[in-house]
Amino acid sequence: MAAYFSAAMELVRIAIVGPESSGKTALCEALMQHYEAGQVTEGAREYLAELGRPYGEADVLEMARAQAQMHQDAVLFTAEHLEALGEDAAAPMPVFFDTDTVNFVIWSREKYGRVDPGIEHLAGALHYDWRLLCRPDIPWEPDPFRENPHDRDRLFELWVDELRRRGMPYTVIEGDRTRRMDTATLVVDDLLQRRRNAHP
Repeated sequence: MAAYFSAAMELVRIAIVGPESSGKTALCEALMQHYEAGQVTEGAREYLAELGRPYGEADVLEMARAQAQMHQDAVLFTAEHLEALGEDAAAPMPVFFDTDTVNFVIWSREKYGRVDPGIEHLAGALHYDWRLLCRPDIPWEPDPFRENPHDRDRLFELWVDELRRRGMPYTVIEGDRTRRMDTATLVVDDLLQRRRNAHP
């Protein structure tokens, strides 16, 4: 129980976001391994794989709700990790989220020209300490669930505009794999140091 509450206080939530095929999952997995930290995968992919029909507007809301619940439960994953390490390891530690709830705002607006109030609420209600916004400057990788191979740069700018409008802090991640990891680890290390300084 003590490990659970310590995890809740010291968890540093970092969302890896951006357009389709911009390297989000690869970066998320690399950061998880680098920091030996928790990772919350993208729930929408599993939902779509099991759906068995074309998705509709109501499905986007359900995916947003399910993903929000996964992210709210992330502290449980961290608590389990701390328990395995021992309570003395309860120092600030990151957990990485493969996309966030703002994703569904952009998805809905692009697909349907509107955003369900439930999605809008979730986008504002869930807190992340920082976002790593992946620029789509890598080759497109075809995938049955991807829809926008030709306008990723435009969608990236929509992400920039949305995060700025909401006052959500972020860092752009771009370049080859090494440059992406170098930038991302600098950001994460700084966030962890800030949390240590706040809770000496």
